[in-house]
Amino acid sequence: MNVTDPIADYLTRLRNAISAHRKRVDIPSSSLKREITKILKEKKYINDYSEISDNKQGIIRIQLKYTGGVNVIHGLKRISKPGLRVYTDAENIPRVLGGLGIAIISTSSGLKTDKEAKQQHLGGEILCHLW
Repeated sequence: MNVTDPIADYLTRLRNAISAHRKRVDIPSSSLKREITKILKEKKYINDYSEISDNKQGIIRIQLKYTGGVNVIHGLKRISKPGLRVYTDAENIPRVLGGLGIAIISTSSGLKTDKEAKQQHLGGEILCHLW
């Protein structure tokens, strides 16, 4: 299947698995998706993830995190899209829910959260918001 926006596909698969109360979700792998998943693990939005290799591109298997039957991820929103790219400089990085959520930003030194990018004075493309 040819996907024009792999990040939107990634977020949609997560959103669908959360709404169906799944314990895990399998997502086709890419380096960008691995980095986003790594950030989700570091910020404790997911329990764990593993990479399963098949003959093609591989799969990222994400173990979703629930507390009291409610998923830790309450919302996902794609910000920069292929038809409308959204960039920001270090001074104007948006806060998600007053600092309760995170923004994932693609900077010149890799993917960073909004707080990391602000500390390192890096701007870039705002990929998505999570809360």
